[in-house]
Amino acid sequence: MAALITENFRFLSLFFKSKDVMIFNGLVALGTVGSQELFSVVAFHCPCSPARNYIYGLAAIGVPALALFLIGVIWNNHTWNLVAECHKRGAKNFSAAATFLLFGSIIGRAAVAPVTWSVISLLRGEAYVCALSEFVDPASLDKFPASYGPETLARFPCKDIPGNLTSFKEEVIRRLRYESQLFGWLLIGVIAVLVFLTKCLKHCCSPLSYRQEGYWSQYRSSEAKLFERTAEVHSKILAANNVKQFFGFVALNKEEKELVQEFPVEGVQPSPQWNAITGVYIYRENKGFPLYSRLHKWAKGVEGNWSGPDGQEMVFLAT
Repeated sequence: MAALITENFRFLSLFFKSKDVMIFNGLVALGTVGSQELFSVVAFHCPCSPARNYIYGLAAIGVPALALFLIGVIWNNHTWNLVAECHKRGAKNFSAAATFLLFGSIIGRAAVAPVTWSVISLLRGEAYVCALSEFVDPASLDKFPASYGPETLARFPCKDIPGNLTSFKEEVIRRLRYESQLFGWLLIGVIAVLVFLTKCLKHCCSPLSYRQEGYWSQYRSSEAKLFERTAEVHSKILAANNVKQFFGFVALNKEEKELVQEFPVEGVQPSPQWNAITGVYIYRENKGFPLYSRLHKWAKGVEGNWSGPDGQEMVFLAT
């Protein structure tokens, strides 16, 4: 079952252009499936008590989904780029379309794990059966004893029920699992349609050709990897210089000594430079030439957001 659900959720990767992001989101979905299975086996125990069943069942589906969503928002770089953008420049430079695109990207990525959790929970049906068993209408069960009420129905997800109600228990659980799985498959269908429409809308509104979009994706990936690698080396060398200045020497291994000799570091970048390359970036062109990132824009010495004929802002977010 887990393999089948994982296969159905591969469509979520359509949100993303980068292969690394696709792999990451696939791993997120697989990890969510594994966590849900472990939760159901180890942690899920229906209280089998009126009123408590409903709260516990909804909490078992909704609370982990909410936690996974918030974790996804926190892990998304766009979230912190947006915070930096609002802090340093405000949101006045954002058009309505750009704002919608940005929040859609953040929510779309963060929704992978919670949607997976919710669908798996609905397809398993345990939480749904626990939550709604007490609300089944006894009149809908053929020849159900009139002496039993919601208190007894609330105990149907558990084993300790009167022996004469075993057949009714099977009927109630089968009916509720049918409803739960139906909602699960409907949710999969709705998400699939939304992703398909979003993908089509993205390509229809994109100012870039398919090949240029692919090049932009490769550039972003290369820039991020090189920047991170260079920043690590730069910070290590700067730290080594400062430690040496304090102690008079610095204990370096062979590889670190080669780095210090090969890449002399004189100082640090001023804060205005860091601010210039930090924040949300919408695809822009200057005099017909593309600028693929804030670092690219800074390196070319371009200022402002180009509202005149020599420049154009394209509403296309770097995902």
